[in-house]
Amino acid sequence: MHRRKFLLLAALPALATACGSGARTDDLRPQGTLTFGNRLRIPPLAKSTVDAAGVRRFELAMQRGQSELLPGKPTATWGFNGPHLGPTIRARRGETVRMAVTNRLGELSTVHWHGMRLPAKMDGGPHQPIVPGATWTPQWTIDQPAATSWYHPHVHGSTAMQVYRGLAGMFILDEPGGPPLPERYGVDDVPLILQDKRFTPDGSLDGDPLKGTFGILGNHILVNGTYDPYLEVSTELVRFRILNGSNARMYHVRFADRRRFHVVGNDAGLLEAPVELDQVSLTPGERIEIVVRFSAGEQVVLSSVGGSADIDAGDFDVLKIVAAPRLAASPALPARLAENRVEVPADARVRRFRLNGHDAINGKEMDMSRIDEVVPAGAREIWEIENNVYAHNFHIHEVAFRVLDVNGGPPPAYASGPKDTVYVPGKSKVRLAVQFGQHTDPSTPYMYHCHILRHEDSGMMGQFVIVEPGTEAQVPRTIAGADHAHHGSAPGN
Repeated sequence: MHRRKFLLLAALPALATACGSGARTDDLRPQGTLTFGNRLRIPPLAKSTVDAAGVRRFELAMQRGQSELLPGKPTATWGFNGPHLGPTIRARRGETVRMAVTNRLGELSTVHWHGMRLPAKMDGGPHQPIVPGATWTPQWTIDQPAATSWYHPHVHGSTAMQVYRGLAGMFILDEPGGPPLPERYGVDDVPLILQDKRFTPDGSLDGDPLKGTFGILGNHILVNGTYDPYLEVSTELVRFRILNGSNARMYHVRFADRRRFHVVGNDAGLLEAPVELDQVSLTPGERIEIVVRFSAGEQVVLSSVGGSADIDAGDFDVLKIVAAPRLAASPALPARLAENRVEVPADARVRRFRLNGHDAINGKEMDMSRIDEVVPAGAREIWEIENNVYAHNFHIHEVAFRVLDVNGGPPPAYASGPKDTVYVPGKSKVRLAVQFGQHTDPSTPYMYHCHILRHEDSGMMGQFVIVEPGTEAQVPRTIAGADHAHHGSAPGN
């Protein structure tokens, strides 16, 4: 038996004990009637300083803690700079940022900057481990359009458990001179991190992230770590940055009164123009920005409805929004937003990927020492993702892409903007126009993988490097010492 698979299987009993009795597949619908009795927690903005060289510095500590996720019941959780989740990092295009990430968990971890376009050594994938007690200090210059990104662990084989315990936070990128959209954090620019959990009777986290087809599908929905939440708004227009931070669940988000709203952004940036509709869908890792209009004194519930996929069972409420008796006026939504369209030439290279079961791509499980694809810097390619089984999604590090078609048909208009994660329904083929960056490194890979975390941890992941154009044939397809690095070498600084 392959050594990694043996280790993964050997770890299952301990993981099940740590999180309870294991996920059940007979009850996937959220339980109980919400009363909306808890004020929505807004993650604080991460503190930063600017040094003499103009570098903006942030500090993050990965730590264990205890949270009251359910009323009156303490839960052992993990978080950044606190017991659960992490602060929202906010920075501007053109800034150089430096992160000091300290691991106080007592076990190996990493921090991946999901959606960030940056050198591979700073990406925070499984090749940048942070051993217990160590501090990792990646630094890069932000050179991409305004977007809603996020950060989370990416240690191979343990990502699902660490995210489920609470290690996740938003990373908002602003662009000077951008369109006039709501931007007052926590007032008319509100993050919504959607996650589902299972709990034992005493309030402990329940479920095994490596059991069953999809791992964990929880029956309690948390928003920013808040169960049964309500939010008070004080402006006519509110921008919601919605992140699906769940391990596996898909959300079909709409308002109970079916009011229409405008989608203004996808994963990797703003749309060209706002798209009006009344429902959007998000698989794990996807983000979307919507702008909603409210009337003074009204109340409305944000919900998710069931669908046909294996990971979106049931209708359930998510959040009640309460508008103040008097609302501050908001500027009109701009008709044009950005020019972020990803195009490919007529003779673009086509790469094909087949998703096999829940543990392989193109028939191969993830191998830390194997380079699967070599891409020239600045390339614009077509990637075809074929899924012959049940629901998956697909995330590519570093890139921005546009969904060309799903089974030959166009994607929904709201999904036409720049993305980095896409839903790939069962028995389907999705084609992507992919734009790669300019950061070259023939020995340090980026990842592509299913972002259903049970599948990612089980081996549904591959690796690619970006190199100087014309040198592709000279690049070694193996990484010396990669397996050793995964199991605890000192982190890079």
